[in-house]
Amino acid sequence: MTLTIVPLLILSTLGLCALFALVYLLARRIDNYGIVDIAWSYAFAGIATFYALFGTGWIFRRALIGAMAIVWSLRLGTHLYRRVMGHHPEEDSRYRQLREDWSGNFGPKMFGFFQMQAVSVVILAAPFLLASRHAAPAFQPLEIIGALLWLFALTGESLADRQLHRFVRDPAHKGKVCDVGLWRYTRHPNYFCEWLIWVGFGTFALAAPWGWIALLSPAIMFHLLRNVTGVPMAEKSSLKSKGDAYRAYQQRTNAFFPGPTKKSA
Repeated sequence: MTLTIVPLLILSTLGLCALFALVYLLARRIDNYGIVDIAWSYAFAGIATFYALFGTGWIFRRALIGAMAIVWSLRLGTHLYRRVMGHHPEEDSRYRQLREDWSGNFGPKMFGFFQMQAVSVVILAAPFLLASRHAAPAFQPLEIIGALLWLFALTGESLADRQLHRFVRDPAHKGKVCDVGLWRYTRHPNYFCEWLIWVGFGTFALAAPWGWIALLSPAIMFHLLRNVTGVPMAEKSSLKSKGDAYRAYQQRTNAFFPGPTKKSA
């Protein structure tokens, strides 16, 4: 069974809105709204599977883009699950701040926030939808490039996470800034590689009809990671916990794009 683009979009949006409503109820029950990050990450595996199963494109293309999305989604979701639930019942600082900002009407505003996360999954999943509708019976050069870029970035993000985890676990590094491995060349190698993963998705879908629309996903992710929820919040937290050590790290290390270490002034 295959579905045209409008039913795919309608069904995926309704399904995700219902799912995130249930996640909101769970978050209220356990009093930890940070679980929305876990749900957001895992939701991409669901929507990619849905598009791969019911898309109208070449079956092997649907299988590949679906597998790429699922592997990325499950890795990130599991990473966030361990981080969020590892600190439970303590809530992420972002959601503690939202409690204060929305104290006058917290419940409805947070429910709306959860629904916005559902809609964002649908919007960002455009590469999966477009690729799953591409009927050409052979992989195109852009798709091969996109898949290789995805693999390179996924490997880099996994490596960055492991390097940070090992650094933090060492008692000798307490209060110090992780500046080893990939963290020597950018203050946020995990966010940079995350963005590259989405560039890979967008490049893969670029070969499909109307594929240029898929480039909106890496553009949105760049803005979110570099200017909204990624780098700014991580920097604020690190400055609060590491102080001058992190300020010195900022002086010598690029914020997002990797580059050589700069000499301290």
